[in-house]
Amino acid sequence: MSRARVRSGLITAGVIVMSVLIAAQERDRSKVAEKYTWNLADVYPDLGGWRAAKDKIKAELPAIRAFAGKLGQSPQSLAEALETKTRLEKELSRLYVYASMLADQDTRVSDAQGMQQEMQQIFADFGAQAAYIEPEILKIGSADIDRSLAAEPRLKIYNFYLHDVLRRATHTLTDAEEKILADAQPLAGSASNIYGILSNADFPYPTITLSDGTKFKVDQSGFGEVRTLKTRPDREAGMSAFFNALGGFSRTFGTTMNSSVQKSLFYAKARKYPSTLDAALDVPNIPTTVYTRLIDGVNKNLPTFHRYLRLRQRMLGLDQLHYYDLYAPLVSEVNLRYTPDEAEKHVLSAVAPLGPDYATVVTRAFSNRWIDYMPTEGKRSGAYSQGGAYDVHPYMLLNYLGQYNDVSTLAHELGHTMQSYYSNKTQPFPTADYPTFVAEVASTFNEALLNDYMLKQIKDDATRLSLLGSYLENAKATVFRQTQFAEFELRMHEMGLKGQPITGDALAKLYFDITKRYYGHDEKVVIVDDYVANEWSYIPHFYRDFYVFQYATSFTAAEALAAKVTAGDEAAKKRYLTFLAAGGSKYPIDLLKEAGVDMTTDEPLDLTMRKMNRVMDEMEAILAKK
Repeated sequence: MSRARVRSGLITAGVIVMSVLIAAQERDRSKVAEKYTWNLADVYPDLGGWRAAKDKIKAELPAIRAFAGKLGQSPQSLAEALETKTRLEKELSRLYVYASMLADQDTRVSDAQGMQQEMQQIFADFGAQAAYIEPEILKIGSADIDRSLAAEPRLKIYNFYLHDVLRRATHTLTDAEEKILADAQPLAGSASNIYGILSNADFPYPTITLSDGTKFKVDQSGFGEVRTLKTRPDREAGMSAFFNALGGFSRTFGTTMNSSVQKSLFYAKARKYPSTLDAALDVPNIPTTVYTRLIDGVNKNLPTFHRYLRLRQRMLGLDQLHYYDLYAPLVSEVNLRYTPDEAEKHVLSAVAPLGPDYATVVTRAFSNRWIDYMPTEGKRSGAYSQGGAYDVHPYMLLNYLGQYNDVSTLAHELGHTMQSYYSNKTQPFPTADYPTFVAEVASTFNEALLNDYMLKQIKDDATRLSLLGSYLENAKATVFRQTQFAEFELRMHEMGLKGQPITGDALAKLYFDITKRYYGHDEKVVIVDDYVANEWSYIPHFYRDFYVFQYATSFTAAEALAAKVTAGDEAAKKRYLTFLAAGGSKYPIDLLKEAGVDMTTDEPLDLTMRKMNRVMDEMEAILAKK
């Protein structure tokens, strides 16, 4: 508990300086301190251990086929088949986690890429072997399934799964058809895989000369840094060089994106869904109206967004705000920089309201090398939490640059990690994997705790302005920007459904038009420069159908839940921790209702908009004192 209550003296030090300058960060992985790298030996001791486990499970895959045609013979036969499926899936997931993380730490290593590809193929083989299961469950029928559940205790942990299969009966195909779809899985992932290698390993990212004469490589990590620089011409040069470089590969990116959309259309049609949106949201049983309501609601609230953008322009002292100004520090005299150790202490203090057990696990994540921190050559860009190794522990990948946003990202990914930890600890494997729609609630919840904690510790006006601005930046990036992405993705898939061409040029025009509307280009709120049209090709999430909208819905849900916990509502805290441990034992809409928020209504978004306006009121009051 004492580790969870680090006092605020460290905050000032973290705000003003960072002991290691970002420009001097070590990019050679072999020279990064071991404590800032993840320890994959917790999954398998070495490559030999991984290969032995892989060969063993590969030889066992045919075991699942032995139950074909027998699931309806008895409750015991059904239980044995599902237990065999669970055992194989759990080990396959562990194998894949190791291979994928090894590949992500250096995307240039072909052997690791080969391991990941091999696991994709083995997963596809397993899916083909097990393709008969859901069609056979449907043949058993609802009444007999219920009788089997009552007669065989081993089936209890499969109750949710069995009834969900029955719910999706209309979209489940025959054994032979399901096998064909499973066999096609390695091909289905090709567009995303090609994009990942091109953007992370092979892309010729530009190098620019900064105003001080420094040469600066604008790769994905570099772009995240250069757009935050104080010197405006450097921001403009970095953004224009980055997006124009992407535009030079517009035909390639358009082709990979079209391939991804066509893949989604094929699966939607094969399963008799009217659209790819229906297909994507039916799996977690989320009404499509939740998606469209979000887009409509955010568009209705664009005046609130534009109020923030005008406030940003005022604080930066600019006559006109451009797109390349959107990430510049709001308060120039405050340099929000933190070492990884400082970031850990602040995050640990921030999550203290969730109790000592939560804080103890977070401490283990920091001290036992669950996290890979530093951006290094060839490392996958961005950040994620990986909880697929059920019997081990979750892992986190970061590209830590020492900015406050990186501290917030650490808190964000820890939210995922803690949900995976509690779900895996509490739920049996069949219900441990929680749906994405609720995953982003846990991550955004932690960001809200961090922001609340920092604001309680810091009283000087300049730093409060910076932190309040950071909250608005999160709202911009998570609610408005992700909904902008969601609208772009929806229109792109509609183009595919109508048979319209999906090319790099067509996508650039679509993206540019939507972006100008969101940022008020025509009203001169923000000038969206022409090269911003290429930004769509920088977003890897578009290769995951209708994923990004869940960042926005989760932000609004988390805001509603976190407000109660930070206010000291013990019942709300208990409901939230129960929610973290619930895994995928219920549909996501129901999980959130039990936690205390109804995502089928406008209330979560409305609450977020009201908070944004309160934050802007406080910021304007501080500015008025100056």
